Amino acid sequence: MSTIVENTIAVRRVSTALFTCVLAALAGLMFGLDIGVISGATQFIQKEFAISDRMIEWIVSAMMLGAAVGALGAGWISAALGRKRSLILGGVLFVLGSLLSGAAWSPDTLVAARLILGLAIGVATFTAPLYLAEVAPEYIRGAMISLYQLMITIGILVAFLSDTAFSYSGNWRWMLGIIAVPGILFLLGLFMLPDSPRWLMMRGRKEEAAGVLHRLRGDREQVAREVSDIEEQLRTPQKGWHLFLQNANFRRSVGLGVLLQVMQQFTGMNVVMYYAPRIFRDMGYATSAQMWFTAIVGLTNVLATFIAIGLVDRWGRKPILYTGFAVMALGMGAVGTMMHLGVATHGEQIFTVAMLLTFIVGFAMSAGPLIWTLCSEVQPLKGRDFGIGCSTFTNWVANMIVGATFLTLLNGIGNAATFWLYAVFNLIFLMITFALVPETKGVTLEQIERNLMAGKSLRDIGQ
Repeated sequence: MSTIVENTIAVRRVSTALFTCVLAALAGLMFGLDIGVISGATQFIQKEFAISDRMIEWIVSAMMLGAAVGALGAGWISAALGRKRSLILGGVLFVLGSLLSGAAWSPDTLVAARLILGLAIGVATFTAPLYLAEVAPEYIRGAMISLYQLMITIGILVAFLSDTAFSYSGNWRWMLGIIAVPGILFLLGLFMLPDSPRWLMMRGRKEEAAGVLHRLRGDREQVAREVSDIEEQLRTPQKGWHLFLQNANFRRSVGLGVLLQVMQQFTGMNVVMYYAPRIFRDMGYATSAQMWFTAIVGLTNVLATFIAIGLVDRWGRKPILYTGFAVMALGMGAVGTMMHLGVATHGEQIFTVAMLLTFIVGFAMSAGPLIWTLCSEVQPLKGRDFGIGCSTFTNWVANMIVGATFLTLLNGIGNAATFWLYAVFNLIFLMITFALVPETKGVTLEQIERNLMAGKSLRDIGQ
């Protein structure tokens, strides 16, 4: 009987840990919903308010500006309020931004609503992976962080499907406002989360931290070991800004992280995420087909993410990035060529769509997840928070630039030249990967740090 009771308690604790992690990972779902939802709404917003492509660019990119600001303050917020309360703040902003988007009475109101959503994303994208890393049991930590990335792609797909459903009525307000519903459910669930044990330890609340760990782990020896490990880690304080000023080798790793994020954004992936219906319209498709093909883009993005999860620890980082950038250059180049020649027949339309989906596969299997992995791996322990913060901020700024310039490029240099430009970017990124990016497969973070601080070239710090 006692064995049955013990097993029941163990299963309950595992379930509690999984529930906690999955609920936190749903922040990624909210993030994906907000990325994807604007794509299908822009053409109806533009028609109702009779606004220019430039104003549409501002509406789209305002969210990235808010995310950049939110990311800048997220480290301080998560330290001061705690991971749980930071996620709750993000949840409140998600709901407010969604409701205001649906009720917007002017383009300026939409810009303001998107800024609020961006603030939510900036806070959540910093805090959720951090919280997951701090509460997940060791044996599922990698899976839970990967789940967060997968949730983002699922959120984008769900947003595309929702947009497709509402496109038949043209009701963009429902497109933007409906995501307040999962936002409210997510917010209510957050109140059930425990505080992060690491944050509690940072605040000197050791007994509370041990209590949370006991609820999540159950094994007293494991709890004692984790408490001891956290205490040991906290003896290594973050000195990012000081290290950045004093150490040229750290500046190299920060610079590499920044460059990697610029590379990720200028592949052109978010051009497709934000403006897919417009791209399909220029291929000659009617509104309903535009929306369904946009949903297929989202599905392709989800499925191809599993390629990266399956190959990253077998192939290594660089071979996957080489493959991804080459595939993306091919896809973008082919789309540009077809736009130049003219997409007249049904066969030409299908081929052009297929090449765009090929580009999506290239991104989702490589630069999408792996850039984030590399950005965390190349930063030394004492400056990791600062380095990742710099690269995350860069990601959102570059994202905003891409979102705010695509329609201007289409109107200025034409469809074909715009896609060729992104194809050239991907070829350049392939060469940068060869010259600067290290292979970190199977190498400990400590070894990478030792090589970096010893002055080895960036491409060799994983050896």
